[in-house]
Amino acid sequence: MAIAKAERLMNLALCLLGTRRPLSKRELRGSIEAYLEAGSDESFNRMFERDKDDLRELGLVIETVESLDGDIGYLARRDSNRLPAITLDAEEAAALGLAAKVWQQARLAGAASGALQKLRAAGMPDPRAAHDDYEAQHSALEPRIPVHEAAFEPLMLACRDRRLVVFDYRKANAARPEQRHVEPWALEFWRGHWYLAGFDRDRGAERVFRLSRITGKVRSRAGSFSAPVPDVVTVRETVESWAGESATRTARIRLRAGCGYPLRSRAHSVTELGGGWDELEIPYGHGLDAWLVEFGPDVVVLEPADLRADVVDRLRAVAKG
Repeated sequence: MAIAKAERLMNLALCLLGTRRPLSKRELRGSIEAYLEAGSDESFNRMFERDKDDLRELGLVIETVESLDGDIGYLARRDSNRLPAITLDAEEAAALGLAAKVWQQARLAGAASGALQKLRAAGMPDPRAAHDDYEAQHSALEPRIPVHEAAFEPLMLACRDRRLVVFDYRKANAARPEQRHVEPWALEFWRGHWYLAGFDRDRGAERVFRLSRITGKVRSRAGSFSAPVPDVVTVRETVESWAGESATRTARIRLRAGCGYPLRSRAHSVTELGGGWDELEIPYGHGLDAWLVEFGPDVVVLEPADLRADVVDRLRAVAKG
């Protein structure tokens, strides 16, 4: 049935695009086999109206023209349904190739690959080849954004479609997960982890959730958003703050030698203490306690006292299971 409908829609689109004058319903019915097989005029009219609406939803611009005799005709002018020419220079093509490689491990890999094939078919510079040339001249790094969390795909679709979601979430200092009802805004990638920013209905405020701490399935719910969705820049600033990127103070920690390279890359100073330990001064912002817990026994917080207490509480919660 799906194939039959797709064929019918294609035939209707070809008829409307191929005519130089408006075609009436009667003429369209006589030109398309599926319409000829319609049992009655009423059945044909319902089928035609649905097909016309489907084509318009797919982006085809269909004009309705009334003649001097009052007859109604339909056509899709080619100039109204033709995209402007796409021109890319070498750097723009390289940027597209870079973006396609970034998404190789995600669900968008197929869409990215299809888009590049269409650009090559249209005579544009090969984005992958352009990217390889650019990379050879400027960098040896291979871009990747890994997506291992099962929650990524349903949350990405929920952000796109503006659908409410429900999921179980375990905070770093909690023994068991809690159910959260969230209006999702956007997914952001920070410091090797994916985060969801949105409005938490249970707490009545904006919150950021790390995808690796979402347990079980993400479920969609009907309903409209109750809070306004901020712009992309504001969402990124929110994630940056909650992920511990916006530091307002500094902290002193002891770090085992040869460990914690992400911490070392952010440190203001590193002092060798001997005995296999170093002392680091690092930026202290929201979320630093949760990040330090991930390094386990390789990190000891020296000061401030509130950060040390938060890290100890989180470690105790983890130990309790």
